[in-house]
Amino acid sequence: MVDAARRHRWLIHVDLDQFQVSVERLRSPELVGVPVIVGGNGDPTEARKVVTCASYEARAVGVRAGMPLRAAHRKMPDAVYLPLDVPAYDVASADVMAVLRASGHPLEVWGWDEAYLGVEPIDGPAVADRRSIGELARRIRADVFERTGLQCSIGISDNKQRAKMATGFAKKPEPASRALASFDIDKVYLLDEQNWLALMGNRPCRDLWSVGPKTAAKLGSHEVETIEQLIATPREQLIEIFGPHQGNWLYVLCRGGGDATITEEPWLARSHSKSRTYPTDLADRDEMRSAALELTRDLLTEILAEERVVFRVAVTVRTTTFYTRTKSRKLAAPTTGYDDIAPVVGELLGNFELDRPVRLLGVRCDLVMPEEDD
Repeated sequence: MVDAARRHRWLIHVDLDQFQVSVERLRSPELVGVPVIVGGNGDPTEARKVVTCASYEARAVGVRAGMPLRAAHRKMPDAVYLPLDVPAYDVASADVMAVLRASGHPLEVWGWDEAYLGVEPIDGPAVADRRSIGELARRIRADVFERTGLQCSIGISDNKQRAKMATGFAKKPEPASRALASFDIDKVYLLDEQNWLALMGNRPCRDLWSVGPKTAAKLGSHEVETIEQLIATPREQLIEIFGPHQGNWLYVLCRGGGDATITEEPWLARSHSKSRTYPTDLADRDEMRSAALELTRDLLTEILAEERVVFRVAVTVRTTTFYTRTKSRKLAAPTTGYDDIAPVVGELLGNFELDRPVRLLGVRCDLVMPEEDD
């Protein structure tokens, strides 16, 4: 059951930096500083596939999420192209969200790499000030990095829209040489009524969150180019141009207003996985099997501790050339038995046609959800 929405004085927007690329770099640290592009099945010549995530090095030459992979390849033919590994990103995201929940503040998840925390319900006592809320955000950033190895940027405000825009100020292009273990503490920004007009007034209306190119063009046709000009536009005129819903929304949005509610949703992991990058490449099939079964044992220890049950198993292989593929199989029956799961892991591994050494192995177990139990 979804909890009722509740308004808060402070909204903290957490946005994971280059999320899919960062997960891949955790699995393969030598990718740090290398242009990495994630999308499709990792083949940049395949038609109708798009970039899901590009590293900062790739973004610096114009590669963006949503761009066709072929176009990205024309810009950066020497980048490392990796397939989208949804289960791995599910697990990494779940780890981050678990850290955020452990902060003790209500959490609303917006995707793999994005969430809001609510601090101080509006109907409770006001305690936090601008300094203390900034300190809380920095502690949260540090906790996420310490427990997951992933960097995030944080925006703070009194509503979601303004907090999201604050995150834009918090984000900075990272130098290509940034080390995997480094931690930048200067990625938190607070945007509220005290600095709203000074920071946003001269910016184009397009910089307002949720204002798209068509809306911005329509405003421009009425000689409204900047946020300050939008603030000066009477509400009645905005309603006449855009209708009551969007007109009223633009009137509120340009003044820094927005949604201050957080809706908590119950959460339970749908899968657990473990992967390992080996210091020495694995070339022997028996060695690969032994390594995969070791991962399986470690994984089942965690699953048993949570009293969960496995219904599907997957194995991921990455070779020395960064060729990455995953094979999965549904089990004959849900189980937690190692003797039931290990043979399937071994068979899946044997199904890969490997003509070069393996540098990374991963095992994933998909779990029965409570509503799926008989």
